[in-house]
Amino acid sequence: MDKLPNWLAALRNWHAGLARREQRAVIAGACACIALVLLAAWLPVERRVASLEKQVQSKQADLAWLQSVAPQLDALRNSSATSGSESLVVIVDRVARETGIARSLSGSQPGDDGTLHVRLEQVPFDALVTWTGELVQRHGVRVVAANIDGGVGAGTVGASFVLRAP
Repeated sequence: MDKLPNWLAALRNWHAGLARREQRAVIAGACACIALVLLAAWLPVERRVASLEKQVQSKQADLAWLQSVAPQLDALRNSSATSGSESLVVIVDRVARETGIARSLSGSQPGDDGTLHVRLEQVPFDALVTWTGELVQRHGVRVVAANIDGGVGAGTVGASFVLRAP
């Protein structure tokens, strides 16, 4: 202990000159200060770790959800890819037959901009919603415009759509 820095040697001499009771009080105070500094440094780190753990849990939940819907997304991608080779007129007609509204399909006319104008008359509203949902969700068809009017019978409507192929 011959080579102590000057400030440390001075501190040691000062401490040695104190009464035994004062020496204990200084040591206890120094320990308390060190503990307080360590605690002040540790708390923000602990809070940040807790925040990051919460973010990780959230991201893991998002990942689990994405993995659970991945097969559905693949099926949608595959179904829209297979319908990509069919014309929009064929898709609309086939889905109308599948959903039972083929008789209500009163006409379709291609537009100049690659759209298809479709008119349906006296179609049950629920069936119309199913038909539209199938076109959009399974085949990727986009509804550019829609006009739905009340029909003659209860629950029936007349509708015209402007559709665009995926």
